[in-house]
Amino acid sequence: MPEYSNLFVCLMGMGTVFFGLICLIVLTTLMGKIVGGHAAPAAAAPIPAAAASAAPEGNRQEIAAAVAAAVAEELGADITGIRIVSMRKL
Repeated sequence: MPEYSNLFVCLMGMGTVFFGLICLIVLTTLMGKIVGGHAAPAAAAPIPAAAASAAPEGNRQEIAAAVAAAVAEELGADITGIRIVSMRKL
């Protein structure tokens, strides 16, 4: 049995791995095209400017109460111990 150099064995191993990876990429791309992978995304309707405006003041208090209740529930604390200083839209 012939003796192969360490460099040859290393290069053959790396070549085999890269060849296998390239085959996987090609096969998955072909299967995606066969199955019908990329459908055209539906056009999103533009958001009206009125919907992007700030919420009415009465609704803002309800939202603050809901946020305080959620934070209190998550922390396991009493809701009276939660004080919301400010809220801003991200």
